[in-house]
Amino acid sequence: MRSTAGPSGSRIEHRITARALRSTAQRIQDLQSEAKDLEDETLSLVRQVAPELLGLLGVGRITAAQVLVSWSHPDRFRSKAAFASFVGVSPIPASSGLTNRHRINRSGDRQLNRALHSITLIRMRLDPSRKRTSPAESPREDLP
Repeated sequence: MRSTAGPSGSRIEHRITARALRSTAQRIQDLQSEAKDLEDETLSLVRQVAPELLGLLGVGRITAAQVLVSWSHPDRFRSKAAFASFVGVSPIPASSGLTNRHRINRSGDRQLNRALHSITLIRMRLDPSRKRTSPAESPREDLP
């Protein structure tokens, strides 16, 4: 019985591995090209529907598209609280007995939640004046 670990076996393995890697690399390039084409098409659609959205700090073509898809039309939500509940950022009472507390709502449109989260993180990074500070973290004033 012959072993495939000899010189000819390693050449075959090398050729098969190289072919698989070339095939995978070609698929990656094709998918990257397709993704870029889809992003360009998405950008043109967002520019047609809501060009002012792209002018906002932290809003890119994908997050703008997600906001538009989730929002759909101006009269969809009756209040800011309804929108917060839809996004999944509204507080939910989690009280028991004498304690009165809330937890964050984890339901809702998770893609829209992620888009808004990304926008918020970018804004906080690019515009430090938007960072929320508690009274303990506020700049200390020098007393005369």
